[in-house]
Amino acid sequence: MPAQDPKLISGNANPELAASIAKRMSMHRGMTVGLVDARVERFNDGEIFVEVYENVRGEDMFIIQPTSNPANDNLMELLIIADAMKRSSARRATAVIPYFGYARQDRRTKARTPISAKLVSNLISQSGIERVLTMDLHAAQIQGFFDIPVDNLYASPIFALDIMHHFAGNMADVMVVSPDVGGVARARELATRIKAPLSIVDKRREKPGEIAEMTVIGDVRGKKCIIVDDICDTAGTLCKAAEVLIEAGATEVHSYITHGVLSGPAVERITNSVMKSLVITDSIQATDAVKACPNIRIVPTAPMFAQAILNIWNGTSVSSLFDTATLEPIYEPLYPRGMTGLAAE
Repeated sequence: MPAQDPKLISGNANPELAASIAKRMSMHRGMTVGLVDARVERFNDGEIFVEVYENVRGEDMFIIQPTSNPANDNLMELLIIADAMKRSSARRATAVIPYFGYARQDRRTKARTPISAKLVSNLISQSGIERVLTMDLHAAQIQGFFDIPVDNLYASPIFALDIMHHFAGNMADVMVVSPDVGGVARARELATRIKAPLSIVDKRREKPGEIAEMTVIGDVRGKKCIIVDDICDTAGTLCKAAEVLIEAGATEVHSYITHGVLSGPAVERITNSVMKSLVITDSIQATDAVKACPNIRIVPTAPMFAQAILNIWNGTSVSSLFDTATLEPIYEPLYPRGMTGLAAE
């Protein structure tokens, strides 16, 4: 086991998640794991300034900072904190990025456009960060954009526990739905975990931002449909897919989305939609409007990230967290054994 204890430092993107991870790690370690005392603030002209008040020489540092809205500010905070760690002689700096911004710009969709995800990965790699820990990258190939190790966690094991808990006794009626053809692999993975059938909503666009037609592939009549996706931004596609599923005979529609970007009219659309519930993770700090929305529920990722950080620090397997059997004891306070239907299998 390494001589140094892991140390956490947080930017301003999601301090609530950082505090939850520290608290969870304290439970696992049997000793207090706190956030490194530092200030991350802005000068009057918007420049970001970082000052660390503790000695970090030779320490194994984990920088917790999703690059969510405002993406550019949060990205710069991450890079500047990493530079501060490097210049303070930290032994290693790992970027814990629960939500990786710019991930949707992972390829050239037309002539004379950038691949911004590659540019961001270059910036992170050159800042002194030696490893990245993230969750549900929009495209798996983004791991290949980095010249440093990238551990990509998945929310589907957590979602599986949540679904088995909240739909206990009705699992025979559950059907997993992919909101587009590109998300079939993600939906199939969750469907396999909970032993549910799979359906697809095929969408065609006349032009970007406008959906011309949606078609349900599969029989959803009498089913409790669960839409699975990685990102929900303005919720237009999600709410439209829910309407199409209800029209096709589904009795209920629920959605499980990893990253609740929820910008613009998203919360209002979800409140007024036919969806009974939208479940998101806390990878992005929820706004007051999101917290107040009656049909949005947030599941924590801190237990999983805390264990992943400890595994990285110990040099043990991170991929073990992909298994429901591994995560079930970690999430036992939320989903007690015997209530999910998984422990008996």
